[in-house]
Amino acid sequence: MCGRGRSTIASPGGPTEPQRPPFGPSRPARGPLAEDAVDWNAAIDNYCERLGPEFWAEPLNAVTNAAFVVAALVALRVALRRRSLDWPLAVLVAITLAVGVGSFLFHTVATRWAAFADIVPIQLFILTYFALAMRRFVGIAWWAAGAATVGFIVFSVAGGALLDRAGVSLNGSEGYLPPLAALLLVGVALVLSGRRGPGGALIVAAAIFAVSLTFRTVDMAVCAALPIGTHFLWHTLNGLLLGYLLIAMVRFGRPQAAGAARAMPR
Repeated sequence: MCGRGRSTIASPGGPTEPQRPPFGPSRPARGPLAEDAVDWNAAIDNYCERLGPEFWAEPLNAVTNAAFVVAALVALRVALRRRSLDWPLAVLVAITLAVGVGSFLFHTVATRWAAFADIVPIQLFILTYFALAMRRFVGIAWWAAGAATVGFIVFSVAGGALLDRAGVSLNGSEGYLPPLAALLLVGVALVLSGRRGPGGALIVAAAIFAVSLTFRTVDMAVCAALPIGTHFLWHTLNGLLLGYLLIAMVRFGRPQAAGAARAMPR
């Protein structure tokens, strides 16, 4: 990774800023799937570490997806040891594995179809965990948990539209702000209602997520000074985050004891 220079261009009316020439088509302003005509095999250059179309052009971004695999296996082991593995938890573990696989594909193959392999499992985890948290942490019926999840989707879409209208650009991290807000707000609500175990776990998860989201956001901004970027830290911390959330569900989300525990997950 040595000897990789960065060219500079002058911004109108301002100082020069670092920019590198993309290896393929220019990056869309709002993400890899923003163009009307979609070429599923088109190369995507979205991250500081990548400077070419090669499979291993993002080695750190690729290998750190192992964090999701480790998180899933550790959570599975904890669930089996506690004899609390049921089908909803098994689905979350499987989705966590899929997050790792999908993200690995995106950071190696780096095409639009691989972007979908990356995006879909992440969204599935967010929505599945939210619904299960509503059921097992908050303690509402399944139909109400489903309705709350639909409300969360509406909140996320509306929030994204407001951020877009306001011109907020966070290197593609804008879509993760609603899940971050949900973690914090639901966590605080649970603590205030006396369910300190799951509530405290969600607040800690929100803190981890905020730090990891910061590393995702600044990846391109620090590229001139740090050629490897910071996206690999987003993967590493998100592996920790998903593992923490899974273990919190194991400890505090068992159907026979949902919402009863008070201790923080260890």
